[in-house]
Amino acid sequence: MKTSKIKEFIRQGEGISVEFKECKNSLSKDVFETVCSFLNRLGGILLLGVNNHGRITGIDRNCIEQIKKDFATTVNNPQKITPAFYLTIEEIQISGRTILYIYIPESSQVHRCNGRIYDRNEDGDFDITDNSYLVTELYVQKQTTYSENKVYPFVKITDLRKDLIARARKLAGNQKPNHPWLEMNDRELLKSAQLYLKDYQSGKQGFTLAGVLLLGKDNVILSILPHFRTDAILRRENLDRYDDRDDIRTNLIESYDRLMAFTAKHLPDKFYLEKDHRINLRDHIFREVAGNILIHREYLNPFPAKFIIEKNRVYTENSNKPHGHGLIDPANFSPFPKNPVIARFFKEIGRADELGSGVKNLFKYGMDYAGAEPQLIEGDIFKTIIPLSVRTTPQVSDQAILQATQQVTPQVTQQVEGDKISRVLAFCVKPKTRGEIQELLGLRDREHFRSEILNPLIKKGLLALTIPDKPNSPKQKYYSVAASL
Repeated sequence: MKTSKIKEFIRQGEGISVEFKECKNSLSKDVFETVCSFLNRLGGILLLGVNNHGRITGIDRNCIEQIKKDFATTVNNPQKITPAFYLTIEEIQISGRTILYIYIPESSQVHRCNGRIYDRNEDGDFDITDNSYLVTELYVQKQTTYSENKVYPFVKITDLRKDLIARARKLAGNQKPNHPWLEMNDRELLKSAQLYLKDYQSGKQGFTLAGVLLLGKDNVILSILPHFRTDAILRRENLDRYDDRDDIRTNLIESYDRLMAFTAKHLPDKFYLEKDHRINLRDHIFREVAGNILIHREYLNPFPAKFIIEKNRVYTENSNKPHGHGLIDPANFSPFPKNPVIARFFKEIGRADELGSGVKNLFKYGMDYAGAEPQLIEGDIFKTIIPLSVRTTPQVSDQAILQATQQVTPQVTQQVEGDKISRVLAFCVKPKTRGEIQELLGLRDREHFRSEILNPLIKKGLLALTIPDKPNSPKQKYYSVAASL
């Protein structure tokens, strides 16, 4: 979180989504009441080390690590916050003082702190436990806002796959050897994962849409959602239809497996070292992409999710309830869980990271994989664009450049002399901006450069754009297609 944005929160003061706690040497008892109320209402920002008047008092340097540890332990303790909810703390330095920043998203569940239900208004946190009208209203709001909580009272545990429940238990145990699911029977596990709830409008209890999607038998899923589908498509040669396809209509756990298998079948795993260890760069990127279209998706919308591998990019689409519109800036965004129960289940079984960290990893590894930033576009349809075949090793074959030069038609050759073609293509082994290419050739006239050199090379397919959907983007760069093959 940028310091300037924290200063702006402090300047505006406390409100329905911002709370200050001094906590100079230890956590105050009402910190977790605020956490509970933010989870139950609209989410919010909690700043530790700032007093009620907005003065930065800071956290005692010798107490920072203990406060962070105490917070993480308590917020994950179901005896304190029920259901437990994982949150992270970020240290921020302002004017030589340390404050702790905690982003708390809105939850799809109703949470309790020490057995009490807290809600939030402009005046702070208030206990609504004994007000049956407000409690019922809160439950109804959660179930209508988050479709994953829709209760199906006639779905029985026999409509779920016992083998998938066992697999989820094993995967969770692999993530944490003492995971509580290991000691639970199937019904206890499902309730612990918030996949079995009470509908406060009808008074009926049952398995939720999230439970059916995660663990249901295929015929049960398609009976509830006939439109449910994730379409994995390879479209490189046959652009009108496809070269390969997997029409995925099964539970989310095996849907994830099939998306990853489709990726492994059609995309290369490039050599990559991180701290002297080789990692699977492809899987690090596309586990986030696959997880995103399964976790952050509005399943009541009949729009089918798409995962399309093309020559120069991977492109995904899924229906969405947007909390903003346009390009997501990884350095300045607040993650919002679209299906928190499904997201938390995926995290428990090792199929997803903490909320927000997945986006950061996608941008980090996306640059290493392709040399260009991915694009995440928020809207009614959420879109992800991952560039492909942009990054190459510096030792590009001179022969590849020469062959590419020879592919140019006589007309283009008249426009761009052969030596310039070779120089540009060799220079663009790694993506370059228009200005950098222009400087290489010693040309000052931008329009002449575009019309006589850049555009002919793009038209012929010798140069490609790192952001093909936005040719006029100020972040646009160009790379040698021959070098990336």
